Amino acid sequence: MKKLIVSGIVILLVLSLVLAGCGQKEQTPPAEQGKQEEKAEPLKVGLVFDVGGRGDLSFNDMAYAGLERGKNEFGDKIEIKYLEPSGGGENREQLLRLLAEDGYDLIFGVGFMFTDHIEKVSKEFPDTKFGLIDGYIPDLTEDSNVSCLLFKEQEGSFLVGAAAALKSKTNKVGFVGGMKIPLIERFEAGYMAGAKYVNPGIEIISDYIGTTGDAFKDPVKGKELTLKQINSGADVVYHASGASGIGVIEGAVSKGKFVIGVDADQSLTAKEDQKPYILTSMLKRVDVAVFDTIKALVEGNFKGGYTIFGVAEDGVGYAENEFNKDLIKDIKPRLEELKQKIIKGEIKVPVDKKEYEEFVKNLK
Repeated sequence: MKKLIVSGIVILLVLSLVLAGCGQKEQTPPAEQGKQEEKAEPLKVGLVFDVGGRGDLSFNDMAYAGLERGKNEFGDKIEIKYLEPSGGGENREQLLRLLAEDGYDLIFGVGFMFTDHIEKVSKEFPDTKFGLIDGYIPDLTEDSNVSCLLFKEQEGSFLVGAAAALKSKTNKVGFVGGMKIPLIERFEAGYMAGAKYVNPGIEIISDYIGTTGDAFKDPVKGKELTLKQINSGADVVYHASGASGIGVIEGAVSKGKFVIGVDADQSLTAKEDQKPYILTSMLKRVDVAVFDTIKALVEGNFKGGYTIFGVAEDGVGYAENEFNKDLIKDIKPRLEELKQKIIKGEIKVPVDKKEYEEFVKNLK
C-alpha cells in the first residue's frame, strides 16, 4: 500500500511539472515570440525597358510609373529592380535571364519586341512569372507563368483622331508612327477612323520613321517628318513613336501647330513653351497594367493568359489636365459621346488598313 501511495505522489509531481512547463510556454511575451519568427522574404519584381529606356516621356516611363506605384503601395513586401537594354535592344533576352537567375518572382518585358525572348526564357524558368507588355504568345492559359498585357490602342487613337479633326482649321491632320508594324498600325487606323468619323472630308497625312526598333528613338527623323506634314498643310499631328516623339513635339511647336502625345500625358513633362500646343495625349495605361500585375502577385492571385485594356476598362483614353482643359473644352462633350458609343459597341474601331477602308465605306 505504501508503495502505491509513493508512486501516486511521484506521478502527481511529474504531472504538475509538465503542466507548469506548458504554462510558462503559453506566457511567453509577444515581443519574444516575434523575435523567434522569421521575417517573410520580399517578393522580387524586375522590369526590363525597351529601346528608348527610362526618360522617353512615353511608353517606358509609364511602365516605370507602375513599378514605382507598386513599391510605394506594398513597401517592404516587394523589392524592385529595372534594367536598361543596349542601344538596339540586342541583350533583351540576356537581361531577362539575368533577373530570372537572380530569383526574381515576376519579370516584365516592356514592349512587343520581348515576345520571343519571354516565350523562350519562361520555359527555362517555369517557377518565375512574366508580364509581357504588348506582346502575344499563343495558347496561354490561366495556369501559364506568362501574362500578356494587351491594349486596344485603336480605341484611344479614335478619340484623339476625332479631337484632331474637330480642331483642324486646314482640314488636314498628320500621323507620325515609329516602327511600321501591326501594333503601330492600330494607332494609325484608329486615329484615321476617328478623324473621318467626325469629318468625312478630312485629309490625313501619314508617315513612319522606320522599320526597325531604332525608329522609336530617332527624334531628328520625327521632327523632319512633322515639318514635312505641316508644310503640306497639316495643323494637328499625332505621334505613336516613343522617344522619337520628342522631335515630333519640337517640330509642331516650332510652327505653332497642335500636337497630340501618346502613352503618357505628355503635356505634363513637356517644356513650358510646348505645353500650350499639346492638344491632348492618347493615354495608354501601361502603369495600370504593371501595377495590377504586381498587386495580383502580392495577393497570390497572379494569372497567366491575356488581359486586355480598352476604353471600357479605362486602359486607353485621352488626357485632360490644367494645361489643355481650355483647349478641348468645346469638343469634350463630343469626345465623351464617342467614348460611350465605343463602350456600348455602337462604334467598332478598325485595327488595320483593311478594316479602316471598310469603316470609311460604311460612313457614306
